[in-house]
Amino acid sequence: MSKRQNHREEVFVKILEAAETEFGLKGYNGASLQHIAERAGLPKPNIIYYFQSKANLYKQVLDQTLTGWNDLFDRATLDDDPAYVLDSFIRVKLKQSFEKGGTSRLFAMEVIGGALHIGDYLKEELRPWFKSRTELLQGWMDAGKMRSCDPASVIYMIWATTQHYADFEAQVLALSGIESLGDEDLKRIGDTVSGIILAGCGLQPPKMDSH
Repeated sequence: MSKRQNHREEVFVKILEAAETEFGLKGYNGASLQHIAERAGLPKPNIIYYFQSKANLYKQVLDQTLTGWNDLFDRATLDDDPAYVLDSFIRVKLKQSFEKGGTSRLFAMEVIGGALHIGDYLKEELRPWFKSRTELLQGWMDAGKMRSCDPASVIYMIWATTQHYADFEAQVLALSGIESLGDEDLKRIGDTVSGIILAGCGLQPPKMDSH
């Protein structure tokens, strides 16, 4: 990669990170390209050059969020061990909720608001992905690798449970009497959530040293 290409990629990432923070704090309507530029330490024309508009930048932030959430599950195949895949998927999603709660809340607000900015993405890109993953789960069930159940509900359950710790972070912290969630909480919650979901699928959580 040339120095020019490397610089362009660094600027691109810097803008996305600033936009993720700004949108997470103020939502789509409250955020502005000027404030995103200031947060990124760049001139506003740079933001327009790379992303053309606030709407497009917003979609890019949400797209990056969804890609990060589902990347591990995206690479799973019929030959893989469903217990390992689902356990890893749950733990990675929880870790992302702990570390990037703002993006999860941003996505939740967008969907609750009717998915006005990502409706096409949900139908044209996420729906085919979701279909392929339910077919993978069904394939594991048909092969006797896991208990027969509704594959869509398994994915929804994982999404909902793991994202709860980001979307309802204030409630979780208030009820727990703590200021933040740490590594010990991540391990404890991961063990519990994974154990319950995998048991419902007729699976045993893999030993941690197998990861």
